[in-house]
Amino acid sequence: MYAISLGDDGAELRPLEPWHAEEFLAHLDRGREFIQQFIPFGSKTTDVASAREQLQRYADMRAADTGSLHGLWLNGKLVGGVLFLNFDAESGNCEVGCWLEPAGAGRGLVTRAMRVLIDFAVEQRGIHRIEWVAASGNEPSLNVARRLGMTRDGVRRQAHPYRGVRHDLEVWSLLAPEWREARARDAHNDH
Repeated sequence: MYAISLGDDGAELRPLEPWHAEEFLAHLDRGREFIQQFIPFGSKTTDVASAREQLQRYADMRAADTGSLHGLWLNGKLVGGVLFLNFDAESGNCEVGCWLEPAGAGRGLVTRAMRVLIDFAVEQRGIHRIEWVAASGNEPSLNVARRLGMTRDGVRRQAHPYRGVRHDLEVWSLLAPEWREARARDAHNDH
């Protein structure tokens, strides 16, 4: 119904909703191994019904104002997404995350989409602290945090048992004043 263009390469950010279940499942099936290297995202989504269920969980979170899913489409094909988790407007805190299939990787899609999400969180919703949590081995994810100007708060050592390995989790954050300062600097440099 509506989409936000992320540039002139055919990339769009759109709501990802329960009615996208078949498309979401096909996307997960294409990227399952890649997506689930460090996170179990979509691991229980194995058919259209479970895809709809996962999307409905996030639709319910959006309705409760505690989280939401947003799909990344490239030339009309769903290739990944970004999300809000632990969204708490009252305390001014939220977490953001992402996932991609290989066809969406290496194009800056997550960074571009995340700028839209962060801008919305800070400017429309009054969020003060945005957190990014990723396994230490997940370099592409950590690079997005760096590109967004986040600061590494610390490492939760061996906090994430996944696929027989205990991964360190890095916690990165961005504060609203830092975001606004970076946006003002970017706007100034554009002139």
